[in-house]
Amino acid sequence: MRNILLNILLCTITLQIRSQTGNVIPGEDSLNLARTVSIYTGKAKQFTADNLGNVYVLSPGGLLIKYNDRGDSLNVFNDVRRYGNIYAVDATNPMKVLLYYKDFSTIVMLDRYLNRINLIDLRKLGIFQAKAIGLAYDNNIWIFDEQSAKLKKIDETGRLLSETTDLRQVLDITPAPGKIIDRDGFVYVYDIVNGLFIFDYYGALKNTIALPGISDLQVTGKTITGRRKNKLVSYIPGTLDLKEVRLPATIQEAKKICITQQGIFVLNDSGITLFPFTKEP
Repeated sequence: MRNILLNILLCTITLQIRSQTGNVIPGEDSLNLARTVSIYTGKAKQFTADNLGNVYVLSPGGLLIKYNDRGDSLNVFNDVRRYGNIYAVDATNPMKVLLYYKDFSTIVMLDRYLNRINLIDLRKLGIFQAKAIGLAYDNNIWIFDEQSAKLKKIDETGRLLSETTDLRQVLDITPAPGKIIDRDGFVYVYDIVNGLFIFDYYGALKNTIALPGISDLQVTGKTITGRRKNKLVSYIPGTLDLKEVRLPATIQEAKKICITQQGIFVLNDSGITLFPFTKEP
C-alpha cells in the first residue's frame, strides 16, 4: 500500500517539479521507492539538503554533519553552539552554507567543507527581530526585519544593499515569515499563518497567495510544494493548478521532509532516510 500511494503521489505531483538545473524529476516509470537509503541513524534536531543531494544534519550533540546521498559522512562543523542554538540552516548554495542563530541575530557562513568563512552580526544593522533569512541568487543575503516589516538584502560584510517599503503600509496584516526562498527571479517569503508573499529582485511585491498551514515549504522551478496535515500540496503561482495528494504513512509521520532531484529525504525518530527517485542500476 505504501508503494502504491507513493507512486500515485509522485506521478501526480513530481512530474510538474523541475530541479534547480531545469531537469524534470523522473516520473512514475523511473521510480523505485521500495528502495531506501539510510542517511543518518539516530535522533536529529533538524536537517536540510542541497541541490546536489548532500544532507546537513544537526545532531543532538551539537555537530553539523554533511552527508552525501549514499549516507557517507563528508564533513563536520563542531563549533555549532558558540552562538547559541541554530534556528535555521540554508544550503541553497553548497559552497556557501548559512547558519542562523536567531537569539543572537547572528549569521555564520560556511564553505563546502563546513569551515567558517564569515560571521555577520545583524544587531550592528539594527536588526533584532528576524525569524527568516535566505541566500540570494547573487550570494548576498535576504532578511525579513519584523520590527520594521521590511525585506532587506545585505552583503557578506553586513552592508545594507536594498530594502522594501514598510509592508504594513501596503498590506492589511503584519507578516511574520519563517522562511525566505530565492528562486528563478523571485523571492518567496512564507508566513505559515498568513501565506506566501512573492517579490521580485527589486523588492516590489508581485503577488500574495493565501496558502497557510504549509510545513516543509519548497520552491522548485516555478512550483511550490509542502505538507499540510497529511497531504502534499503542489501549487504553481498564477494558475489554478493547486493539487493536494494524501501522503503515505511513512511520510505523514515524518518530522520533516525535503524533496530534491535525488528523491525525498524523510526525518523521523530513527533518523533520516532517502526514498530515491531513480532506479537501481
